[in-house]
Amino acid sequence: MNWIVTSILALAAALAPCANACTSMVVSARASASGRPLLWKHRDSSGDMNFVEHTAATDSTHAFSALYNGGDSLLLDAWTGVNDAGFAIMNTASYNLAPDTAILRDREGAIMSVALRKCASVDDFAELLGKLPRPMGVQANFGVIDANGGAAFFETHDHGFTRFDAGDTAEGVLIRTNFSVSGNDGKGMGYIRYAAAEHLAAEAISKGNITPRLLTEKLSRSFYHSLLSHDFENDTCRYVVDQDFIPRRSSVASVVIEGCEAGRPLSEATMWTVIGYPPAGHVVAATASYVPDELRPTLPGHTSRAAIENESLRKKIFPIEAGSGQRYIDMRALREINRQQRKLSLQAYERKNKR
Repeated sequence: MNWIVTSILALAAALAPCANACTSMVVSARASASGRPLLWKHRDSSGDMNFVEHTAATDSTHAFSALYNGGDSLLLDAWTGVNDAGFAIMNTASYNLAPDTAILRDREGAIMSVALRKCASVDDFAELLGKLPRPMGVQANFGVIDANGGAAFFETHDHGFTRFDAGDTAEGVLIRTNFSVSGNDGKGMGYIRYAAAEHLAAEAISKGNITPRLLTEKLSRSFYHSLLSHDFENDTCRYVVDQDFIPRRSSVASVVIEGCEAGRPLSEATMWTVIGYPPAGHVVAATASYVPDELRPTLPGHTSRAAIENESLRKKIFPIEAGSGQRYIDMRALREINRQQRKLSLQAYERKNKR
């Protein structure tokens, strides 16, 4: 495995984009409505025009499907994904862990690519992290689930990590944004988004019935501001500053990975995927073995049809380009587009559930 790890990490290091804000959740099997573990990543990044692609198995590696930045034709950096063993992974950047070495940076995507090839369980990932050369070149909260119902976060820095298992909590759920519980108190980013995610999911968490639909259609589309205790989607104002909501102008995807049903092939774990700015997109279901064409990089620039279509709608939500105008959301456009896209997502969930 060492040559695979070394070659992938070395090639990816110079190409990785800067990390941005993300909001995420890992859900143990007992806390989900389906009895299957869930992994949610609402991704913010400077690496936009995302796509999903499938990688075939080899004699020594798993097959998997993963989310990539537009233009990543070599499939170097996986930003969330699931493999044919039912193992899934994602990350959020963390800004309050031990200072990085500045020798190596932004290798999270490369490490996740290796993990999808080599890991079958949460414990396998812990073993992988333990064996990676130091410094690792990461400052991240890695979220992972597996086919055994495992669900955990690994708060990881250049020289080590701290593991948090969702099953060890009273609710069976862990949330992370852009700070780590094991990091420096009061430092980092994303505290307001963290509180928003807690608030929006509170009822489902208390009842142990969290669903992919809740995560993509409520949390990733919500304009509830936890500091102000106000939902701006229900307001009458025309323009709102794009600040501290879960969906942001920089949001490029929302993905929920749901473990497969008991008795079904592990490769059928579902990757519920919204490409692009989530309020302007809708869910498309992929698996570890199949990716629909609209998510695949079939267009020039190695991007997806879903990303191109989403960008045209996002521009209507952020219509002002001059000066600081690009920071303002046109709520009139947002409400209508969000409503239309949510309807398409619900239809996708219903089609999948009828099978």
